[in-house]
Amino acid sequence: MSFRTVVITKQSKISYKNRFLVVKQGMDEKYIHLSEIDTVIVDSISVSITSYLLKELSENKINIIFCDDKHNPFGELKSFYSRHNSSKKIIAQSSWTNKKKDALWSKIVKNKITNQALLLNKLKSKNYNLVLSYVDEVKVGDKTNREGHAAKVYFNSLFGKKFVRNDSDSINSALNYGYAVLLSTINKEIVNNGYLTQLGIHHKNEFNEFNLSCDLMEPFRVIIDNFVYFNQAREFDSSYKLDIVNIFNGKFKYNSKNYTLKDVIKLYVKDTLDCLEKNIEYKGFMYYEG
Repeated sequence: MSFRTVVITKQSKISYKNRFLVVKQGMDEKYIHLSEIDTVIVDSISVSITSYLLKELSENKINIIFCDDKHNPFGELKSFYSRHNSSKKIIAQSSWTNKKKDALWSKIVKNKITNQALLLNKLKSKNYNLVLSYVDEVKVGDKTNREGHAAKVYFNSLFGKKFVRNDSDSINSALNYGYAVLLSTINKEIVNNGYLTQLGIHHKNEFNEFNLSCDLMEPFRVIIDNFVYFNQAREFDSSYKLDIVNIFNGKFKYNSKNYTLKDVIKLYVKDTLDCLEKNIEYKGFMYYEG
């Protein structure tokens, strides 16, 4: 089972040899067997990559994320053919009814808001009950945008009333980095299940390649929020980023069993997509337990 995230932060040449990813930095060479790798993060623009390695990573369903000159994720490699019956899956995906999509979206929103409230409860925030109250107000499809109302109270409770999402500060930089890695992990599992990331159930932006991924990632954002909250005093550097990446190797509970976060996401994505395909009840993801 793949479990390692490989992060390349220095000028390097990475290539393929006999089922190994080879990282060459000067005279130093490191070999990592592909069977051990889940994700490769190229966090430097001074890295050269062989096309043969890219082919092997794609065929082995290994996620590869590229960062820009500011070390922010900007793209990833996705395979065209990750599942034998992807055409069948995509036809089914295009036939999902609005009724089914709205019903699932309202459950995802409730799951997300509940997780936000549980984090505030953990932090003994006075706004815990207010955020939790939004859960019962969520209508089918969240037509009244309880998600947005909850988010405003939630982020102000975490980072102060002057905090604004997507400002160019260290907190937002850390959140965006964590969310990007989370999004890419969700992308990988959606594609592996044979579906298109572009066709969402709620997100429908024509310029967004990852509408469905943006839908399914919502209950997991709290994990990144939690980490950033407890690391506000740190400089957002390469060490910080590595710690964010390592979150995905941590243990979390899903359906009363402990898994790594990567495996939780794998199970969650399949189960949630099965809600639409097989009319299975939404199981959700609960990060905190009371």
